[in-house]
Amino acid sequence: MKSYQASEPGKPLELREMETPEPNGKEVLVKTIACGVCHSDVHIHSGAFDLGGGNSLPVPVPSPFTLGHEIFGEVVAIGPDAANINIGDKRIVYPWIGCSDCDVCNSGEEHLCNSGPVIGVMQPGGFGDHVIVPDSKYLYDAGDTPDHLAGSYACSGLTAFSALKKGAPYNSDSSLIIIGVGGVGMMGLQIAKAAFNCSPIVVDVDEDKLKLALKNGARAAINPMDEDAAMKIFEITGGNASVAIDFVGSEQSTGFGVNLLRKGGKYIIVGLYGGELKLPLPLIPILERGIQGSYTGSPGDMNILMELVRSGKVDPIPVEKRPASQANQTLDDLKNGKILGRAALMHD
Repeated sequence: MKSYQASEPGKPLELREMETPEPNGKEVLVKTIACGVCHSDVHIHSGAFDLGGGNSLPVPVPSPFTLGHEIFGEVVAIGPDAANINIGDKRIVYPWIGCSDCDVCNSGEEHLCNSGPVIGVMQPGGFGDHVIVPDSKYLYDAGDTPDHLAGSYACSGLTAFSALKKGAPYNSDSSLIIIGVGGVGMMGLQIAKAAFNCSPIVVDVDEDKLKLALKNGARAAINPMDEDAAMKIFEITGGNASVAIDFVGSEQSTGFGVNLLRKGGKYIIVGLYGGELKLPLPLIPILERGIQGSYTGSPGDMNILMELVRSGKVDPIPVEKRPASQANQTLDDLKNGKILGRAALMHD
């Protein structure tokens, strides 16, 4: 098999050839067709998350490591104990795998497990042309979804859906503000329409992304760099926005977004851009605002999302197809904001 690997964090990916693994027990071997490239890949590749104030959180990846957690591929081999799967089936891989032996995993929230073999982080991912999946229960039928889009539902789609659930219900289109309409934020827009009957207000510094969001059903699109940006949003919402979902997660985005909410509003941080959250503490109880994090989604969330996708209710987001050999360039382009929607690496 071939894999684009980094020998250590921050180093360029290198093409390596190695023996194709064989599945054991309940394992399934998937030949990668397409793998979406995510901002998390950029952070993982760098080796750390920015905590602000000169501090960072190291990412404990193996050496070498193979990125890629938005995987769509074809089953080419199955272990002797694998069930409910056949060779030739094409499936999305759920990568947020837990240890399967703790209270968190047993509660159905294994994406929150601290010691699981997450594919594309702790275990080799879709930047390789074959991936071992521990159990067929982590494979999802994509229906008629195009190959290059399908894998994106395992992260950007799932992450957006999970965050939107935390803020629901949305009583009007003025209830919800989406901050950042890159790949995950654009998924959030489409899923908000399909699953929550809401056309949110979107905020982004990129005019092309704002135009794309309007074409895809956003109620309004605001650039926070405009002098009267906050006032425009207050006029649209009447000051009654109940939820803001921040798909950027920077000091600038949180500093702008948290002040857009009504009393009792909820601010949900999804993005991992980095920095520190600085807020006047008395305003938290006085305004009774809640601040919450949201990290990917559970297998149960994935089931619900894929039912929506297979039914055709979730409009597709733009996904640029690139050959897997452009993995390094794609990481750079994503880091520098040069990709609208999503990019997917296509394996031969």
